Amino acid sequence: HGPFSARAAAAPRFFVGPPTPTTKMSDDEDVETFEKVESGASTVYPMQAGNVRKGGFMVIKGRPTKVIDVTTSKTGKHGHAKCHFIATDIFTNRKVEELVPSSHNLEVPFVVREDYTLVDLTDEGFLGLMTEKGDVREDLKLPSGHDDADVLAKQIKKMFEDGKALTLTVLKAMGEEQINACKEQMETA
Repeated sequence: HGPFSARAAAAPRFFVGPPTPTTKMSDDEDVETFEKVESGASTVYPMQAGNVRKGGFMVIKGRPTKVIDVTTSKTGKHGHAKCHFIATDIFTNRKVEELVPSSHNLEVPFVVREDYTLVDLTDEGFLGLMTEKGDVREDLKLPSGHDDADVLAKQIKKMFEDGKALTLTVLKAMGEEQINACKEQMETA
């Protein structure tokens, strides 16, 4: 028998129990609620380094990035092939590099693009953005923080002041979001 018996092998190595219930007292009855633990894991998914391609996304130093170049090199006699990634942060445009064995997993962010119609632009730089359903959100500011964002912000401001109808694309990843593109809406006759 011993530690390597069939029973020990079948048991899970890591056990995460159910959420711990906490009891909140309300006026009429006891209501059982569950504490939600936010791990951030839902914003990324694993992918083998050798499968990440140029133009794809990956997480480097905790930031969502877009890969601009990948080179794979074979190392010594018993070494692993290594992938050398050069990427830019999708929100700050900063260039970053990462060297990962091609057989290892790395994190890839879930990146979502959403288009909105620009309906308002305040003096403080907040945007009134309308969804296709007609809902308006006013919690995003003009893009800023790097040269490309500043150019885009000036372009949005000028086109809005000129009375043009604009569609803005918002990029979301890992709990951050920023406007990353703007295009003039074509008149439909």
